[in-house]
Amino acid sequence: MTITINRVPPDRCRKKPGKDEALPFGKIFSDHMFLLDYEEGKGWGEGRIVPYGPIELYPTAVVLHYAQEIFEGLKAYYAKDGSICLFRPDQNAERMNRSATRLCMPTIPVETQINAIRELVRLDRDWIPRADGSSLYIRPTMIATEPALGVRPSSEYLYFIVTGPVGAYYAKGFEPVRILVEENYIRAARGGLGDTKTGANYAASILAAMEAKNKGFDQVLWLDAETRRFVEEVGTMNIFFVFDGELVTPPLSGSILPGITRDSVIQLAKYWNIPVVERNVEIDEVMRRAQDGSLSEAFGTGTAAVISPVGGFSFQGKDVTVSSGRVGKLSKRLYDEITGIQYGMIEDHHNWVHRVE
Repeated sequence: MTITINRVPPDRCRKKPGKDEALPFGKIFSDHMFLLDYEEGKGWGEGRIVPYGPIELYPTAVVLHYAQEIFEGLKAYYAKDGSICLFRPDQNAERMNRSATRLCMPTIPVETQINAIRELVRLDRDWIPRADGSSLYIRPTMIATEPALGVRPSSEYLYFIVTGPVGAYYAKGFEPVRILVEENYIRAARGGLGDTKTGANYAASILAAMEAKNKGFDQVLWLDAETRRFVEEVGTMNIFFVFDGELVTPPLSGSILPGITRDSVIQLAKYWNIPVVERNVEIDEVMRRAQDGSLSEAFGTGTAAVISPVGGFSFQGKDVTVSSGRVGKLSKRLYDEITGIQYGMIEDHHNWVHRVE
């Protein structure tokens, strides 16, 4: 695939944030975006990088009525040696294709996706912030654009990528969060879209998250849809527990997103000879073990936070504390290792980092 580039004229470049200016997540966007169109019978067209701006859609575009949409999220980092690092972009590209297959959308070759990201990041490299913990967030997305009403796959699609600088996730420091176990709503059911990165999953989670925050909690812990007994995810992240020195996480049973940070944590733990078990975890077990001390740590994993330590859970009106409300040793070790690899400060034994020349 060839990529044509239409650069923003110097006098029309967007204002970059100042060195000490706050970088809220998802509020500031870079100068350019990548676009790629698909038409049934013709396949994917030629890629193009154009100035960031509005996308024109018909009011009857399939995405607006039937939510045929998928996306990914990854970051570009400035390494200490001045090079630009991407963390496991091949995994994002492969997951994008799995999501596309589930929603009857066309797949895109992995190398095509990675090359598009590389070109866009290379062009807007001046937008990558250099402050500690900051990065350039990258959002690849595919939407159904055919103007048609009727529940069926679209015949036309748009794949696009936008980027924007983001600050350190932990503005107040690496602190544990308080979690409300959700009892009324569900995130996903087996056979549904829980293992797919599509906007519908996130829309369904907003109400529960808002209600939890109104009660003073930071996130919700989702339980399975069938029995409301088994732990699935925490907010928009995968969840891990340390039971008697063993790292435990729910299995990918079809309703849980296969997180790239999740996989990285599992690989690192095994590399460090820490026992890892993927099994069903009952919420009653979590509450009981938190009380008797055999649950020493709990944390969420995801692209935005990397590692999010859990300081306590609340379930059916009962509160328990984890790790005395402090960051656990494994949580901190994993956070330091992954971010160290991402920023080129630690040797990458796993070949996870892709450099942008």
